[in-house]
Amino acid sequence: MNVIEIKGLTKHYGKSRGITDVNLNVEEGEVFGFIGPNGAGKSTTIRTLLGLIYPTSGTATIFGKNCIQHPEVRNELGYLPSEVFYYDKMRVIDLLKYSASFYKKDCTNRINELADIMELDLKKKIDDLSFGNKKKVGIVQGLLHEPKLIILDEPTSGLDPLMQQRFFELLREENKRGATIFFSSHILSEVQKMCSRVAFIKEGKIIKLEKMSTRQENNYKRLSLETASKITKETFNISGISNLKIKDNTANFIFKGNINTIMKKISEIELRNISINEPDLEEIFMHYYEKED
Repeated sequence: MNVIEIKGLTKHYGKSRGITDVNLNVEEGEVFGFIGPNGAGKSTTIRTLLGLIYPTSGTATIFGKNCIQHPEVRNELGYLPSEVFYYDKMRVIDLLKYSASFYKKDCTNRINELADIMELDLKKKIDDLSFGNKKKVGIVQGLLHEPKLIILDEPTSGLDPLMQQRFFELLREENKRGATIFFSSHILSEVQKMCSRVAFIKEGKIIKLEKMSTRQENNYKRLSLETASKITKETFNISGISNLKIKDNTANFIFKGNINTIMKKISEIELRNISINEPDLEEIFMHYYEKED
């Protein structure tokens, strides 16, 4: 069963680009990644899916229903927007109790449990909170009713590394409970940690949809080498290398594939230094565009 189905979804803002012909589906119980640079169309896709803005064309459904025609479907989902805004004079606990009042269940214990996990002070006023703590409020608010679908738009911005780890652990527990998760981010490593499938979006269009297991088998790494002697392009004439730049005894390139393959080749070279890093999203997107051309 598909919890989310998006077909030909298009949203234009006058002459400005929004999203164009977006197609994807998310299966029940899946943790699905939606990744792209800032301004790529991630938030527009989510807001159109939720019926918060109207599409120019195409359709989007949650649990088989359109959110505009069937707003009650939102009762089964938890949504964390990329930016959270609240009434500053309210206390955190009052805000969360008000949110809980929309659901036909007692959420008191759940609120306390989530607040403990995220180290959120329920007695503080909203306007006394940092950006990171306001994001924690949004996380608790989105999860307090134990939703069947969790939609997260850039959820970790403002959270320190410890809280990010706790948040990921919390999401894994929600997924084990049966929740489907739609995780939008511009940080590739976050999606790699959490998701089974991922859609890449750039300039309002889906450019790639793949299983995370495929990405892990064909992982991208940026390598920088400094050698003891001058090197040539022929030294790196192997499959999987792109963006190769050589100057005297230094080489920089992106490698896609099994890391052991390139390490065997490098072991034949007398090195002075080496660094291996994740390439940024733009470099990976350029690889996809080059493949399409």
